[in-house]
Amino acid sequence: NIEVAVNAIKSANQPHHFLGITELGKTAVIQTRGNRHAHLILRGGSRPNYDAVTVGAAVERLESKGLRPAIMVDCSHGNSNKDPAKQAFVARACARQRTAGQRALIGLMIESHIHAGSQALLADREALKYGVSITDACIDWETTASLLRELHAEL
Repeated sequence: NIEVAVNAIKSANQPHHFLGITELGKTAVIQTRGNRHAHLILRGGSRPNYDAVTVGAAVERLESKGLRPAIMVDCSHGNSNKDPAKQAFVARACARQRTAGQRALIGLMIESHIHAGSQALLADREALKYGVSITDACIDWETTASLLRELHAEL
């Protein structure tokens, strides 16, 4: 359900005034102009949500609220079932949608690091492998570079 995110985008688009602290440590009313660049991120949930039907429905929902249809797809997390090897499949599917005319797709998020995989943060820092993520599992740099070149050629 993207409704909470759509409402957050609508709110972020609007100017706001709130009580805050200045750089000099003084209490002040802070004013914002709103962020017209806010966008929806589809990261999957109980099921992947990067397919053309789901993206199309998200576009319709954003437009129905008077919002600019701008969607970024997270190729990791729920969209790849947390399997870093599936990120390339998700990215390619999104690129195909873009080349087919889906202009609301403005970008992709890819979990990438120097080396593939992930590792637990250990108390013994010497036991950590250099260049392996301590958070989400990632694809390695060579795979990332190859995928980016492939996507660039297609787009």
